[in-house]
Amino acid sequence: MEGTATQASKLEQIWHLTAFGDVTWQMMVMWAIIALLFYLAIYKKFEPLLLIPIAFGALLANLPTQGLVNLPHGEEAGGLYYYISKGVELEIFPPLIFMGVGALTDFGPLIANPRTLLLGAAAQFGVFATFLGATFIGFEPHQAAAIGIIGGADGPTSIFLANKLAPDLLAPIAVAAYSYMALVPMIQPPIMRALTSDAERKIKMKSLRKVGRLEKLIFAGMVTIMVILLVPAASALIGMLMLGNFLRESLEAERITKAAQNEVVNVVTIFLGTSVGITMTAERFLNFDTMKILALGIVAFSIATACGVLMAKFMNMFSKNKINPLIGSAGVSAVPMAARVSQVEGQRADPSNFLLMHAMGPNVAGVIGTAVVAGFFLAWFSM
Repeated sequence: MEGTATQASKLEQIWHLTAFGDVTWQMMVMWAIIALLFYLAIYKKFEPLLLIPIAFGALLANLPTQGLVNLPHGEEAGGLYYYISKGVELEIFPPLIFMGVGALTDFGPLIANPRTLLLGAAAQFGVFATFLGATFIGFEPHQAAAIGIIGGADGPTSIFLANKLAPDLLAPIAVAAYSYMALVPMIQPPIMRALTSDAERKIKMKSLRKVGRLEKLIFAGMVTIMVILLVPAASALIGMLMLGNFLRESLEAERITKAAQNEVVNVVTIFLGTSVGITMTAERFLNFDTMKILALGIVAFSIATACGVLMAKFMNMFSKNKINPLIGSAGVSAVPMAARVSQVEGQRADPSNFLLMHAMGPNVAGVIGTAVVAGFFLAWFSM
């Protein structure tokens, strides 16, 4: 009997060394959600570069880990992600992502056809409409602003603003932003077709002129100056975006331009994604507010898409050189996915129509527009 009791005691000690007893049903529910995110990222190819790190971070967040997220205590160091997550908390990772975006972006189509800037601006109405809607259904104004920015279809900006204004909502906002960015080819086309006629979808636009290096360098410098003077709170995002672009267009810094386009942005993407995912604990994610944010996110994308298309139709009322309204949907800053959707829909109406380069104008304008709106919200709620 005594030997049996000793064995039982040892088994109990071994059991307590494991973490099986710390698993909750809420964690297991999150495992199912995480499995769905992995499925969308890996098999459906929905933004895999961000959704895979986010989902894996969420998996770590919903396991009884040790040495991963614990706070420093006395002389004991904090967990690994206590330190890595400082890149989000201190607003380092999103601007670095913007530097990579700038280094990869050609603003030539926007410079060649500057009126497409209005299409990028029109898409921001989705942000403000969702901001008002979120306020109406009970979110605090600063939370509503962080939710509304989902309509800009810009993941790093969504994370940047949520971390500032609503850190408790960071995880659902980030998941909504990147999930709906990935769903742009499904969300946008029905709206685009509903708001345009067959004749409008067949409009052919004139070829864009070639934009020289000097123009691009002046553009990067002028946007940096004007936006920072107008919205100082957007300095980190716009400054790093245009730094990356200036490096690209200078043609004299190939080595560091390639680093910004590849090594830097890739490493930061891993840390940013897992840092966001690590906040997706069951307590934060399994609540009604998360469902409301996901619903508001798709509303934001839909309104932004519609406003871009409608602005193009409005501009055509006063223009001899007609704009194909399909490119208005590219005003959301999901670069270059939204521009590709415009191209696909244009060729569906007329296989000889090529809209991709025209759509890149409002697409990159949307990147600037979303950063400006984020800066406005930061300034307004800091007053």
